[in-house]
Amino acid sequence: MPELPAPRPVLWPLRPQASARVSRTAADGQVRVTIEHAPLAGVTPEMLAWWYRHVPGTMMYAGTRQPRYLVWHPLDHISYEIESPGVDGGVSPGARLHITEALGRNLDTLIDIHVGVEEIDDRSATIAKRVLGSSLVRLENEYHAIGGDTRYVTHLVLGDDTVHGHLLLNKVARTKAFPERKLGPWIRHHIEEIGNLENFLPDLVRYHADNEP
Repeated sequence: MPELPAPRPVLWPLRPQASARVSRTAADGQVRVTIEHAPLAGVTPEMLAWWYRHVPGTMMYAGTRQPRYLVWHPLDHISYEIESPGVDGGVSPGARLHITEALGRNLDTLIDIHVGVEEIDDRSATIAKRVLGSSLVRLENEYHAIGGDTRYVTHLVLGDDTVHGHLLLNKVARTKAFPERKLGPWIRHHIEEIGNLENFLPDLVRYHADNEP
């Protein structure tokens, strides 16, 4: 069981669950959760692509240097590790990540998952945990510009339309990887972390654009 780090200061209000539109569908043993977030003010799709490639690292926050992942959700996030790099040597397609977070700062709803990065560009970012070639858990993030803001839609897919999925893995996804007692808290957590991006990401991207060689 990982140790829960001390909470970071919450400098901005976290978005309420009511700020997003959430829907669920279930078919053939699969569960699909769709979250339509409120627009991200001042954030562009290019900023989001940069973020997903640069979650590792640190930034100034509340007067101290903090891991970016711990700033992303200042209460729930625990660790974000690159187990093996992707095609460009960092977080990119082909990378393997180990992500841990305690939903609602409750270790009883711990998410401790190893995933592969499948896609990151200025339209989407997708990670998935695969077993025997089937997707056990797949998180698809889609975003596009609306004026100077970004519309952001998340799809969490539990299970896969494969033989192994229908035989066993879809049940494992629903009962072990993401049981109902974790799914509700994760929805709330995800709305909070995505909404938090508009509070720090534009300034962070501008800082790196001005200071990177």
